Amino acid sequence: MPQFSFERQFAQLEAARYRFNPGDSRQVEKLLRALDKTLFPDAVSLIRFHEALMFLRAFPHSPAVLRTTERILNYFHEKVEALRESGADSDAFDPLEVSGIAGTQMEDTLSFDVARWLVHRLPGQVEIAWENYEPGRELGTTGPRFMPLLEDDAFVEADTPFRRWLETASHGGGKKKPAESSRLPLWLIDRFDRLPLPPLQKAELYESLRIPLRWNLANSRLTRTRNWRPVTKAFYHEGPLISRSQVSLADELAKRPPSFTRLSLKEGERIADMIREVMLVRYRELYGTTLADPRSVVRADLGKDAVGRGVDIYLWNLPPDRRLPLRAYVAGFTLKNGVPINYIEAIGLCEWMEVGFNTFYTFRGGEAGWIYAQVLRCLCAWMGATVVSVYPYQLGHDNDEAIESGAFWFYRKLGFRPGRADLRALVEREEKKIAADPKYRTPARTLKRLAAGHVFYEVLENEVLETKVPQVRAPHLGPNLGPRCEIGPWDTFSTRNIGLRVNQRMAREFGGDADRMRKHARRALERIVGMKTGSVSTSSWSPLEREAFDNFALVLTQVPELRSWNRQEKADLIRIIRAKAKPHEMLYLHRTQRHGRLRRALLKLGS
Repeated sequence: MPQFSFERQFAQLEAARYRFNPGDSRQVEKLLRALDKTLFPDAVSLIRFHEALMFLRAFPHSPAVLRTTERILNYFHEKVEALRESGADSDAFDPLEVSGIAGTQMEDTLSFDVARWLVHRLPGQVEIAWENYEPGRELGTTGPRFMPLLEDDAFVEADTPFRRWLETASHGGGKKKPAESSRLPLWLIDRFDRLPLPPLQKAELYESLRIPLRWNLANSRLTRTRNWRPVTKAFYHEGPLISRSQVSLADELAKRPPSFTRLSLKEGERIADMIREVMLVRYRELYGTTLADPRSVVRADLGKDAVGRGVDIYLWNLPPDRRLPLRAYVAGFTLKNGVPINYIEAIGLCEWMEVGFNTFYTFRGGEAGWIYAQVLRCLCAWMGATVVSVYPYQLGHDNDEAIESGAFWFYRKLGFRPGRADLRALVEREEKKIAADPKYRTPARTLKRLAAGHVFYEVLENEVLETKVPQVRAPHLGPNLGPRCEIGPWDTFSTRNIGLRVNQRMAREFGGDADRMRKHARRALERIVGMKTGSVSTSSWSPLEREAFDNFALVLTQVPELRSWNRQEKADLIRIIRAKAKPHEMLYLHRTQRHGRLRRALLKLGS
């Protein structure tokens, strides 16, 4: 195909993917077939074709467009291989914005949990990137746990051949076969996994080594190119996409709340594996995606009002042994016609939650505002939240990408307000400039100032939140929740403030000794709530329940009025603490919403 014709057809396809008028489907299908036969001149143009295909797979015009995109994507690795064989530069495939394409290679220093998952997910396909790794003293102090007599070399010699030690211990050393070099990561990670230590300590030891791993994606299903779930009924777009200006967050939240279906353990494990795949190939790790609890996965039913539009939202919690001390954690992602298009994070306490929402680069032109509103519908219903907070990074604090996209205005136009008075005044000045001059654009330096603090959205009285979750038996959210239209009590709250207060007291009263402080706080809380000294550690409480008790003791022994709580309030507090270790963490969160005095105490400590 002549270069001019290629560029013209390419531009037509990129424009047509966002148009859904009569006749557009045929044009898109024709362009796809023509470009599929093209020998792409460089990696950049091939990547652009890949991203257009991915968007069309998620937002297809018709069954024919869906079938054609799937066929091209299933064999896309051949185009990458042909380009590489032509001698073209392949560096353009490396940036995280476009990583994970079939036929490419990836390299990253992973957390222990992800590395362990990867070596078992791709057996024999993961190796250590030795040219970027020179093991030293850290392996000399950790390695003796699984390499006998290493101390005799590592502790006293300056030239310990750590690679030779590892290769000899894993497969005998000598002349390596290709299969043996890929055996080493699995052997090494299994050694750490078998150590008689708690999970966090295993992770701490492994991650101290900072080992870069490399793996070939080939034509695997975990590539971005082919990582979608089959759908029984696809949604085809026959009209314009929903723009952000058409979305009213208040109207969406006022609709009937979504219902939730808990998945089977087997299906939950599939979803947990899928989100790890989704994040891995994008060079991302998130606490709740790495440690998704397959027993907690639910699928949201958005209801007829949402029309569906091919959207499936999945949410889950952390396993009991990896939860946060105070806040409850929810993670999730959205599939559009089976294609992952974003990831979700929400961390809550009482009726407040902080939300992180990231739409993947490829899909940012596709109804992001409407889908964000559906995500908030799900999170507010699932978590019982009435105050939604967005952290500064999402707005652009230390995040150039968010500044370039004007992320602050995305949230502002949905109804979010800054929590800081100075930023509210700045917003008002900017909005007057915009109203006076439609061509005015907020400069980057001002966007950075606006991104310096959290923004908030309070759910009003008429925005219904109560929900029933099959098989979860979450408590009904009753009137003790507090005023739903109250503005501002969470504006200056942060659990970091609580943690720093605890550490200030540790330094001041306990000489920086955490163990001594924990014992003192445990005994003090036992006395206050009427438990016999030592009863928590000797009763039927599980280790996780005792850990939760200790964490709350560190916090609540700084609340002078705790002694004046009545018997019922103290009994309810014990139920909240024990719920932190229960299988379903939302039980814990919902109970914090019904304890008014606990809520006020936490707010005071964290504000």
